[in-house]
Amino acid sequence: MSSTRRTFIAGLAGAGALATAPRTLSALDSCPFRLSIINDEISDDFEHACSVAANDFGLEWIEIRGMWGKNIAQMSDADVDRARGILSKYKLRVTDLASPLFKVHWPGAPQSKEGPQRDQFHADFDFKNQDEVLSRCIELSKAFGTDRIRCFDFWRLENPAPYRAAINEKLRQTARECAKHNIVLLLENEMDCNTGTGKEAAVTLSQVQEPNFMLNWDPGNSATFAGDTPYPNDYELLPKNRIGHCHCKDTIRKPGGGFEWAPVGGGIIDWVGQFRAFERDGYHYAVSLETHWRGAGTPEASSRASMAGLKKSLAQAGAKC
Repeated sequence: MSSTRRTFIAGLAGAGALATAPRTLSALDSCPFRLSIINDEISDDFEHACSVAANDFGLEWIEIRGMWGKNIAQMSDADVDRARGILSKYKLRVTDLASPLFKVHWPGAPQSKEGPQRDQFHADFDFKNQDEVLSRCIELSKAFGTDRIRCFDFWRLENPAPYRAAINEKLRQTARECAKHNIVLLLENEMDCNTGTGKEAAVTLSQVQEPNFMLNWDPGNSATFAGDTPYPNDYELLPKNRIGHCHCKDTIRKPGGGFEWAPVGGGIIDWVGQFRAFERDGYHYAVSLETHWRGAGTPEASSRASMAGLKKSLAQAGAKC
């Protein structure tokens, strides 16, 4: 690890004080990961989502994306105060802000066919709003006691090559702005964006080397690409010390092409192998359920089934969570 990276990581302690505050020991203290779930995968009602996460799933961490009909970046100060009270009530800490930053079209490029054609979790922004989104998310990260903000790298282009250098520079600039506030910028590999697979993530990380720029590794998203094997193939390509978050979901490939979501443990992702590799490689950040699958009929019922699968995979990997 470089001295620059060591210096930056040491500086995170102040920003993450709430997230790392001492607490009463519990069964999850032996878990090597911050076991979590994205709140609105359970319910848009934040209190109900927190109740399920804490009381039914036994979690101490939660990932915030949207609530009460609003995306995280649209929350008012009153919303924030209300949400903080709920988090305190259920003794939950926030892994990161699952923000919509840079899930927009890259200006000047041909219009991406991967633009918003489905629910974007109440996010309604375009490129000109992104500085405002970033500024608000930095404020919110401090309010919620987390040192991590998730981002993307713009709707996927058929040929990103002419724009890739400029996109990388925008990511560098944003990471540097986050670093002023001791915040880690997490790039998610998202199938609808320009970094979709683990292979593509390895390239992006090699080109954007700011010490606080890390990967939100999503094997499920990577597996939506035909022929991709997230673990072990793609994972082996990733710099392990630059994985700063993990989304958990599962995928099934259809015989005629395409994919559909599945409960964790019910698809093609080798989550047991991935969790074992995480422990081997010293990964200790969030393992956060992003259900997506709706096969149990409702988001909550599907999240309950998928959380059971996630915990089973963790147990099979030897992780005491």
